[in-house]
Amino acid sequence: MTASIRILVVDDHILLRQGIAGIVAPEQDMEIVGEAEHGADAIAQFDRLRPDVTLMDLQMPVMDGIEAIALIRARAPDAHIVVLTTYHGDVQAVRALKAGARGYLLKSSLIDEMLTAIRTVHAGRRYIPADVAQDIAMHAAEDSLTPREIDILALVAAGQANKVVARELSVSEQTVKAHLRTIFQKLGVGDRTQAVTTALRRGIIRL
Repeated sequence: MTASIRILVVDDHILLRQGIAGIVAPEQDMEIVGEAEHGADAIAQFDRLRPDVTLMDLQMPVMDGIEAIALIRARAPDAHIVVLTTYHGDVQAVRALKAGARGYLLKSSLIDEMLTAIRTVHAGRRYIPADVAQDIAMHAAEDSLTPREIDILALVAAGQANKVVARELSVSEQTVKAHLRTIFQKLGVGDRTQAVTTALRRGIIRL
């Protein structure tokens, strides 16, 4: 009999962890061997259990998923990690994949898709849903926002006026306005509201 795929589930919501356990339970080729509620806990559980596949949320307390993925892959370059997130954005997906994730899956996905992703990644292949892959490809040739531009956009998203943003970042208001013009151009938008909406959708910033 073929050994089961041993799965570690990492998410700060116990109901979601229980839901995944319920989905996996009937599958003869899978078993949940451990759970973790944040990234630091995930690293400790990974070291202890050495699971075949880790399902990793991104937004968690203590340590987020992307940092945990990078640290796990540094310890175990062959670790098979599938991101399981509510966030669709291409920028967030790219960050996760660069950190070392082998798969990217939305929590809204169908049960069959999650099971397929687990089996695909366990077999050594990547799993990225077609719509996420399309979004990544669509924006691949675009100039990404700089860290300073992201800082400015995050403050704008928080409702701060240009003069407040300037004071927070110790720059002139004209510098903020110049950065905003560049941000609008890079994102293909015409105003602050569109910039924030686009950045949130793509996972460039988070509220």
